Amino acid sequence: MKLYDAEWAPSPRRVRIFLAEKGLEIERQVLDLRAGEQLSDPYLRVNPRGAVPALELDDGEVLCESAAICRYLEALHPKPSLFGTSAIEVGRIESWTRRVESDGYTAAVYVFRNCLPVFSGRGEPGSWPSIPQIPELATRGGIMWRAFTDALDERLGASEWLAGDQYSFADITALVTIDFARAAKLEIGEEQANIRRWHDAASARPSASA
Repeated sequence: MKLYDAEWAPSPRRVRIFLAEKGLEIERQVLDLRAGEQLSDPYLRVNPRGAVPALELDDGEVLCESAAICRYLEALHPKPSLFGTSAIEVGRIESWTRRVESDGYTAAVYVFRNCLPVFSGRGEPGSWPSIPQIPELATRGGIMWRAFTDALDERLGASEWLAGDQYSFADITALVTIDFARAAKLEIGEEQANIRRWHDAASARPSASA
C-alpha cells in the first residue's frame, strides 16, 4: 500500500493520527500542495479529483477520502478500535464524527476558502473548473463555528472524550478540525473550558504530532 499524503492539510493529518494510534506504518508519498503537486498529471492519474489523501492498494485500486481510508484500515486492523465495538459505541462515534464534519469542519472550510486571496477561483479543494469565492459563505462559516463550538463545549462538559469514555475517531476528527480552523482565524472562546481541557488531552497524545 502507498499513502499519498501532505504535511499541513487536515484530511491527511486525520489519517496519520489514526495510523499512529493503531501503530501502523504505510509507505508514504508526500505531495507539496503549495507547489500544486496534487493537480499534476502524475497524481491526477492516481486520483482524478486532485485531493489528498489517497490510499493506493497493492492491486492498484485507490481509496480516497480520509474517513473511508481509516474505515478500511480499521477493518484490517480492528484493535485497538477507534470506531467502536458495541452497537452504541459505533453509533455515537459515527454521530459525532459526522456532526464535527458537517458543522465544524465545513464552517472552517467556508471561511478558509472564501477569504484568502490565494484561493481566488479555487472555492473548493481539488481539481475543479474555476469556482469563485463567495464572501457570504465566509460569514456563514463564522456563525456556524460559534454554534458548533458551543455545542462541542457542552458535550465535553458531560463526557471525557467526544463519544464517551474512550478516545475515538470522533476525537481525531475534532482535533484536526479545531487545529485547522486556526488557519481561518477561528478560535475557541476563552470561556469554553471543556474544549480546552479536551484539546490539551488530545494534543498530549503522541499520535497528535504524527
